[in-house]
Amino acid sequence: MIRVFAALALCLVAACSGRTDLDEPPVPLGNFALGHNIVVAPHPYKGPASREAEPDEWIAAVRNAIAARFERYEGGKLYHLGVSVDGYVLAVPGVPLVLAPKSALIVNVTLWDDAKGTKVNPEPERMIVLESISEKTLISSGLTQSKEEQMANLSYNIAKQIERWLEKNAEEFGLNEPVPVQAPAEPEEAANPDAVAAAPAAQS
Repeated sequence: MIRVFAALALCLVAACSGRTDLDEPPVPLGNFALGHNIVVAPHPYKGPASREAEPDEWIAAVRNAIAARFERYEGGKLYHLGVSVDGYVLAVPGVPLVLAPKSALIVNVTLWDDAKGTKVNPEPERMIVLESISEKTLISSGLTQSKEEQMANLSYNIAKQIERWLEKNAEEFGLNEPVPVQAPAEPEEAANPDAVAAAPAAQS
């Protein structure tokens, strides 16, 4: 876990640039509809130079973000999301500006198919997000945001990351399935010209 946060310290890529897409139509996820929204935080690892956050606070923040994003979907098939909060950094005030510390969140995600009663991904999907870059976080969110704001920012980004992951596996939800191609109709057999010519004579 320490090595994960060491890698994050060198990472300058933000998970997302803003918190406006919830006002837009959701990305297509076919038959997806959210069933159970399960978040646990049994023993989250607090990274270096981080504010303290209780497990219950993380559970509430991540559940709210998942509900806000995925309850918009009204597909005909239920899927359950299970998320385990494994580690975090909430940037603290008072750190030298030259370090520009960033907040981060690490989770494991499991998707369940309700009808089959089985996991869609046998192994949990590991996800790591950083706080969104904005005028408030460019220097350090520890100086400009409360702990609650930092947690909401990270929870929003992790829900967005889950949505991107589901979108990459769209075939699970009935998208990108091949459309059946109908065979061309057999052409009608051309009439025999001699028979056509003889028909009027026969009728007379």
